Formats: sequence, C-alpha cells, structure tokens
Amino acid sequence: MTSTARELARAGTWGGAAVDRLVLDYEGRFLRRRRLVTETGAAVMVDLPETVSLDPGDALLTEAGPVEIVAAPEALIRVEGPLSRLAWHIGNRHTPCEVRDDHLLIRADHVLEAMLSGLGATLSPVTQPFRPEGGAYGHGRTHGHDHGPAETQSDAPSDAHAHDHHH
Repeated sequence: MTSTARELARAGTWGGAAVDRLVLDYEGRFLRRRRLVTETGAAVMVDLPETVSLDPGDALLTEAGPVEIVAAPEALIRVEGPLSRLAWHIGNRHTPCEVRDDHLLIRADHVLEAMLSGLGATLSPVTQPFRPEGGAYGHGRTHGHDHGPAETQSDAPSDAHAHDHHH
C-alpha cells in the first residue's frame, strides 16, 4: 500500500515518533512530487504544493504518520587548507558546500578537485551525509548560473536555474 504525503513538518516541529524513515542523498532531498521507498520498503507518494529542500530531521506527514527524513552517506571530498580562499573559489562556482570550522565538504567532482589542488588544498575522500549551507537568501539551496554562451544547461546541476549576471 502506498501512503501519500502532502505536507512537510520541519525538524523540531512534528514531535512524536516517526512511523518510518526515508534515507535520501542531497539531490534526493530536493523534491515536490515523487514516489519514494522507505527503509522498511513502504511506498510513499510525495505530492507537495511546491518544490522544497528537505533537511535531516524533517518529516513528511502521511496517513500512517510522520516519515522522518535522514541524510544518506555520500561520496564527498574533505577540503583543508586556506579555507577563506578555497571557500571563495568554491562559492564562485556556485557549488554546494558544507562549511565546518576546520574544513569544507563538497561532492566528489574531479574538475573541482583539480582546481582546489592547484590552489593548495589538501583533499581527502570521505563518505558521510552531506548537509551544505543554504542559499544566501534563505532558499535552502544554491543555484547555478550562466557564465556566458560556452556554458550549457548540461553543465548546470539538476537543481540549478540559469540566469545572467556580471562578475
């Protein structure tokens, strides 16, 4: 049987015990309408009024009860070195980045890894949940942008939208 989730409750607002859990990676936590399968194999049809970025600890409210969102472990790169400079270059690429006091985390990407190595970063592969910083304006996600005619839509991340601006 499939449950339907038409509402989202943010972490700390839904209380009680979850009836099940959805373990989703960063891309999977950005959705509006999708059929998902929980840890126990139950189907949940998500049908939210708008696209949202789900955070760990949020819950989708179904007829059966709340289904908790859990961040899945992912292949990431731990970035160490001159963090201010490295973070600036990562941000200039509009790349999702988790910021910690002593390191940064980005999704594994050979092009970014080569750039960061060239800037003096120490890079280490890690596997853990990815919880990058939200957008500067509270949107929950960063979005790609167009740097000119050479960049195509296939270069942009799946949650990106193109727009022009000058650097």
